[in-house]
Amino acid sequence: MDRLILNVRLLLLACFHLHRSRTGALSFVRHFSYSDIKRATDGFRRIIDNSSLGVAYKAKFRDGHVALVKEVRDFDVENGAFYKEVQLLGRLHHRHIVSLNGFSTGRKRFLVFENIENGSLKDHLNDPLKTPLNWRTRLQIVIGVAAALEYLHFFCDPPMYHVSVSSSTILLDENFNAKLCDIGILGSHGNHITLPESLRSNECSSPICGNIIFQLGLLILEIVTGQCSEEGGVDIIQWVQESRYSRSIHKMLDPDLGNNFDSRELKGLLAVARLCIKSVDKPPLFTPQVFRYLQKKVGIA
Repeated sequence: MDRLILNVRLLLLACFHLHRSRTGALSFVRHFSYSDIKRATDGFRRIIDNSSLGVAYKAKFRDGHVALVKEVRDFDVENGAFYKEVQLLGRLHHRHIVSLNGFSTGRKRFLVFENIENGSLKDHLNDPLKTPLNWRTRLQIVIGVAAALEYLHFFCDPPMYHVSVSSSTILLDENFNAKLCDIGILGSHGNHITLPESLRSNECSSPICGNIIFQLGLLILEIVTGQCSEEGGVDIIQWVQESRYSRSIHKMLDPDLGNNFDSRELKGLLAVARLCIKSVDKPPLFTPQVFRYLQKKVGIA
């Protein structure tokens, strides 16, 4: 009975939890029924992405609201943990993080996020039908992702360390601002759920932070070269670790950029990527360090 009461309280908190942004505006997390989600996604036919982590849909609700709906894989976890995640995600407010607008439980679990018009960064780097991203936009994307990571690690309570950083988990809005979309507190290991250190401590353990910084370095390399890093990025990692890598930059640079880039900024960006890649084998860098270093190297505030 006590557990039932706790779950009900968590559900109510998740439904009506309000959070205040830096500008003072109020937002809330809305509960959607399974039928709401099914209708809005045209019977789950509007598929945007399908991966091992679940399916993502484009949804249009009766009131005209357009959203991104992500199915949450049905882990063997109590509802209380899921509602806790909804609460924490609903409290996130950052211009480079996709906002959670609602959730759904029942036959399946769904998270409902704000709609992002321009799709994923991966689409823009790999789809020849998309307009190539210019150099300045690429720099802004890197800075935006670093700023979001700093916010998650040092300005959230509890800190959020379960985050995936890759071109497929970064969405671009109508102004091509980067928005992280794969964040949570539940880490999956087989069929079990473990709560990461972020729920028990305000400190990030070396492997967790090192891996996130490594992902950021890999992302920078992908943005610079246009090469897909999701298969491990072995070639571009080996290249940037070479002592004379700077001599072959012109061969590795994304052809879509042509000559429209700043050489000083390019070298600074690659220096940051190199530092991030090496962080796996050394005491980890922290995101504020990387963020400030990026700002210094590429001159973007």
